[in-house]
Amino acid sequence: MGLKTGAGGEKRWWWNRNVIMVLWVMLSVGFCIGLHCHMRTESMRKAEETLTSMCEERARMLQEQFAVSVNHVHALAILVSTFHYQKSPPALDQETFADYTASTAFERPLLNGVAYAQRVVHAERQLFENQQGWMIKTMKRDPSPVQDEYAPVIYSQETVSYIEALDMMSGEEDRENILRARATGKAVLTRPFRLLESNHLGVVLTFPVYLLDLPDDATAEERVRATAGYLGGAFDVESLVENLLRQLAGNQEIMVNVYDVTNASEPLIMYGTNPPDDHMLLSHVSMLDFGDPFRKHQMKCRYREKPPVSLSSITTPSGIFVICMLVGYIGYAAWSHYDNVKEDFRKMEELKKQAEAADVAKSQFLATVSHEIRTPMNGVLGMLDMLLDTNLNLTQKDYAQTAQVCGRALISLINEVLDRAKIEAGKLEIESVPFDLRSILDDVISLFSAKSREKGIELAVYVSERVPSILMGDPGRFRQIITNLVGNSVKFTERGHVFVQVHLVEHVNMAMNATAETGLNGHVNEVNKKSATTVFNTLSGLEVADSRNTCESFKLLLSHGASLSCTFGGGSVPESIADKVTLMVSVEDTGIGIPVHAQDRVFTPFMQADSSTSRNYGGTGIGLSISKCLVELMGGKINFISQPHVGSTFMFTAVLQKCGKSAGVDTKRSLSEVLPTCFRGMRVTLVDRRAVRAAVTKYHLQRLGIIIEDVSTVNEVLCALSGQNDCLNSSQPGKQPSILLIEKDSWDPKVDVHIQNQLLEYKEAGRIQVVPKVVLLLTIESDKTRAGSHVDAIIVKPLRASTIATCFQQMLGMGKCQNKDTLSGSTSLRGLLDGKNILVVDDNKVNLRVAAAALKKYGAKVVCVESGKSALSLLQPPHKFDACFMDVQMPEMDGFEATRQIRLMENKANEEAPLEEGSVKAKWRLPILAMTADVIQATHEECVKCGMDGYVSKPFEEAQLYQAVARFVVSQPIPDS
Repeated sequence: MGLKTGAGGEKRWWWNRNVIMVLWVMLSVGFCIGLHCHMRTESMRKAEETLTSMCEERARMLQEQFAVSVNHVHALAILVSTFHYQKSPPALDQETFADYTASTAFERPLLNGVAYAQRVVHAERQLFENQQGWMIKTMKRDPSPVQDEYAPVIYSQETVSYIEALDMMSGEEDRENILRARATGKAVLTRPFRLLESNHLGVVLTFPVYLLDLPDDATAEERVRATAGYLGGAFDVESLVENLLRQLAGNQEIMVNVYDVTNASEPLIMYGTNPPDDHMLLSHVSMLDFGDPFRKHQMKCRYREKPPVSLSSITTPSGIFVICMLVGYIGYAAWSHYDNVKEDFRKMEELKKQAEAADVAKSQFLATVSHEIRTPMNGVLGMLDMLLDTNLNLTQKDYAQTAQVCGRALISLINEVLDRAKIEAGKLEIESVPFDLRSILDDVISLFSAKSREKGIELAVYVSERVPSILMGDPGRFRQIITNLVGNSVKFTERGHVFVQVHLVEHVNMAMNATAETGLNGHVNEVNKKSATTVFNTLSGLEVADSRNTCESFKLLLSHGASLSCTFGGGSVPESIADKVTLMVSVEDTGIGIPVHAQDRVFTPFMQADSSTSRNYGGTGIGLSISKCLVELMGGKINFISQPHVGSTFMFTAVLQKCGKSAGVDTKRSLSEVLPTCFRGMRVTLVDRRAVRAAVTKYHLQRLGIIIEDVSTVNEVLCALSGQNDCLNSSQPGKQPSILLIEKDSWDPKVDVHIQNQLLEYKEAGRIQVVPKVVLLLTIESDKTRAGSHVDAIIVKPLRASTIATCFQQMLGMGKCQNKDTLSGSTSLRGLLDGKNILVVDDNKVNLRVAAAALKKYGAKVVCVESGKSALSLLQPPHKFDACFMDVQMPEMDGFEATRQIRLMENKANEEAPLEEGSVKAKWRLPILAMTADVIQATHEECVKCGMDGYVSKPFEEAQLYQAVARFVVSQPIPDS
C-alpha cells in the first residue's frame, strides 16, 4: 500500500508516500535555509548602507569644519600682512596678536593655537635677533645653525606661546612644507605628529604671508620674493573628531579612524586605534579633502560589534518551515487516509460480496427451512381437516381442533419470522389490488370472537361511512397489521373492551382540533385520579388511555365527516384527494397497559415489556415490529398512547388508493362479503344506554339496510309504543319496529314477563299491529341461561353484519334469502372446482393425499403423480386437464423445469395446430399453480419467470385456494339439492 504501479506492473519506488515525505522535508529545509541566507544578506546589505551613510556624513562634516578653520587661518594671515607689513610703523605686536587671537579663538574651535613666523635670511639674522632680543632656536630649543633662511616665530597665541623664537624651518619636513606653501600660495599640512603639551595627534596648517597682494597666476619666483612670513595653526585631530562624533547620533554604534594615506604603503593614523588584522566587521572608507592636494586623508568607519542577525530572518523561515511541515503532514495524512479508504473500500467490496453470498445463503436457508417445516405441517393440518370431516365424538373432535389450532399457530409464527427476514432483506413488496376493508375487519373480529367471549370483553369494530367500500392496496398485509394489533389487545385485556375504529385522516384532524391535546408514543399528560367506580362514556364504560376516544369525540368525527363530505360534494374534488385515501386506524383496549420504562422499546423486534409477559401471555414480541415496518411500507406511521393499568391505544395511518370507476360494481360484488338485501327498510329499535356502543351496533345494522332508532331504556320503548306524548313516533303505522335489540345491561330479567305482557296489551288495544321480536345482545356465552324465557333470540358478541342477518333470518322464519345479485351463479369454491380435472404433482405422498382430499372436497376430479417427468407424459397436448398444481422442489426434475418443458410443448402444439376455415386457431395453455412450502419472494419470482400462473403455499387455506383458482377457472352453477 502506498506504491503506485507503473505500466509494466512494476512499483515505482518514488511514488511511496514516505519517500515523497522525506523529499518534501528536505526541500522545505533547503528552501528555508536559502531564505534565511537571503534575508541575512539583505540585512547585512542594509547595515552596510547605513554604515556608508553614517561614514559619509561624518566625513562631510569633518571636511566642512576643517574648511571653516582653514578659512579663519587664511583670514588671520591676511590680517598679519595688512597690519604688520603694510602699516608703518607696524600696527601689530605680540601683545596685540595674542589678545586678538585669544578673543577670536571661538571662531577656530579646531585649532589649538596659531602663530606667525617671519621669513629671515641669514644676512639679516643678527639684526633680527638684536631687534627681538632673543636668539633663533631649533625645534629642540638649541641655537639654530647657520642656513640660508630662517622662519622664527615672532607672534603666537597664548595657548602656544612656548613656540616663540623657534625656527619653523629647522626640521627637514617642516622646511619642505613651508617652501611648498610659499611657492603655491595655498595651505599646506604636515604629517601627523604628537602635539607638545597635549600629546595628541595633530597636524600643522601653514599659510604663506605675502608683502603685497599677488595675482592668482603669479609664478613661484614671484611668490618667493613676495613672501614675508608664515602663519601656522596646530590642529588637534583627536579632539576635532571627538567633538564631531559627540554631536552625531549613532556614535556608540560605529568606530571611526582617520588616516593620512599620502604614503599608501604606510598609512599614518590620525584618530582612533588600528583594528586587528583578522577583524571581519563591516567597514567603509570615505576620502577627506583638507585643502592640501599633496597630502591624502581618509576616514574609515566600522561597527563596534558585528551586526546581529535580524529576527525576521529567523522567524520568517521558521514559520514557513512549520507551514511546510503542516502542509506535508496534511498531505501525508490525506494520502494515508486515501490509501486507508481504498483499503476499506476493497474490504467493503469483499464484505459486500460475502454479504451477498450470505444473503443468497440466507434466502436458500429460509427456503429450505420454510419447505422442511411447512411440508410436514401441511400433512399434519391436512390430515386434521380430513379427520374433522369424519364422525368423531366430542372429546375426539376437541382434541383434533386443539391440534389444528396449535398447528396454525406454529404456521403463523413461522410466517412472522420469515416476514421479518424479508423486511430486513428489503424483499417485502406491497401489492396494490382491490379489497373490501369492512370484510377484512369482520374476518379479523371473527378470528378473535371465541377468545373475547371466553374473557367476557367487548370486541367491536366501526368503519366511518365516509371510507370507500373498495380500496386499492395490499389486503393481506393490512389484515396482518390489524390481526397483530387486535391479537395483542385481546391477549392483554381481561375486562372492558377492544375497539377498532377506521376514519379518514381529514375527519380525525378536524375533530382533534376540538379536543385536548395529549402526548404520543407513551408520553401522556398528567391524568387526574379517578375512583374505581367511575363510569366513562366509552364502549365498555371503563377509562381508556386516549381521552379523545369518547362519545363526544365520536360525535365530532361524525359531524366533521358530514361537513367535509358536503364541502367536497358541492364542487370539484382535488386530484390528490380523489386519487388517494389516508386512513386513520385505531385499536383501543382497556388492558394492562405498557409500563413507562418499556414504552421506548415497544417496536423493537423480539422485545416485550418484561420477562413475565411471554411467560404469562405468550408470544415472541415480533408482531409490533413487523406491523411498524408494514405500516411504513404503506406510506403511513404508527404510534401509541398507553397508561399502565388503564389500557393502550395503537394508531396507524395507511395511504391507499380509491378503486377506479372502471372496476365498477363487479369488483364490489366479487370482493365484498355478500350480505342479504331482504332486510332493507326494516325498522329496529335499539336499547343501549352507551352512545358509543350504540353507534357500533347501528353501523352493523345499517350495512343490512335496516332503519334504526335508539333509546336509552326499555321504558322509553314502551312509552313510544303506547303512543304517549314526548315519546318516539313508533306507534304510527308503518313506523313500528319489527325487532327490539336490547343490550344486556339494559335488560332486567325480573321485568321480562312485564315487558311481554305490556307488548301483548298494546296489540290487543290496537296500538301495535305485530308484537316486535326481542333480541338480547350479550358479551359472554354463559349469560344465555339468565336471559329469560320471553327473549326471542340472543346474539353473542362480537357483532358482525352476517351474524346479525343469520339470527334475524332464523328468528323471523325468512329462510335463507340470497342477494339477487348472486342468484346467477355461486361464487363458492365448489362452484369453481366442481367437475374440473386437476393434476397434482408432488414427490411427497402425504402431501399428495392432503392436496387430493382438499380438492376432492370441493368436487374436483384429481389425478396424482409423484414426479415432473410423469407430469410431462400426462400433459402432452391434447389432454383433459383444466389445471395443474405443481410442487416446486422435487428430485430429478423440479417444478420449474417441468413447467418450462410443458410451456415448450404447448408452444410447439400451438404452432403445429392446423387452422380450419372459418374457425379460430386453438391455443394450449394450461393454468399451472406452484404448490410449495417456500414463502420467500425469490421463489415467487422464479415461479413467474418459468411460466407458472399462480402461487399456492402449503398448507392449503380455502380463501387462498379460491383467490388462486378464481382467475383461471370458470365457475359453474351449483344445482339445488
